[in-house]
Amino acid sequence: MHELSLATDILRMVEQAAARERFLRVGQLHLEAGALAGVEVEALRFALDAIAPGTCLQGAQITIDEPAGRAWCARCNAEVTINTRADPCPQCSGYPVTPTGGDTLRVLDLLVLDEERSTPCV
Repeated sequence: MHELSLATDILRMVEQAAARERFLRVGQLHLEAGALAGVEVEALRFALDAIAPGTCLQGAQITIDEPAGRAWCARCNAEVTINTRADPCPQCSGYPVTPTGGDTLRVLDLLVLDEERSTPCV
């Protein structure tokens, strides 16, 4: 389950930001996992929930946007929406289609809580 390793990396990034920016807790974590990113969103959500207790993500609301995959079709020279990297062009049924978006996993933003009684991250 590579989503557990992704969740661990996300937590590490948040903890590094907490140390750098001196905050204790995250109220909201907003992620983006594109359709072509190779991420099972529900598995990632489960993994984040599993590792959050005792960290600055404990109790945080986690939102994951799932933008569609975008690609350029060499055959009809169109920008199209695709669901998987193996999909043909939905306009001309041609190949190849080259992904141009919706292929990343990234942290969009954090909402930090200002609480004196919070347990420090890290």
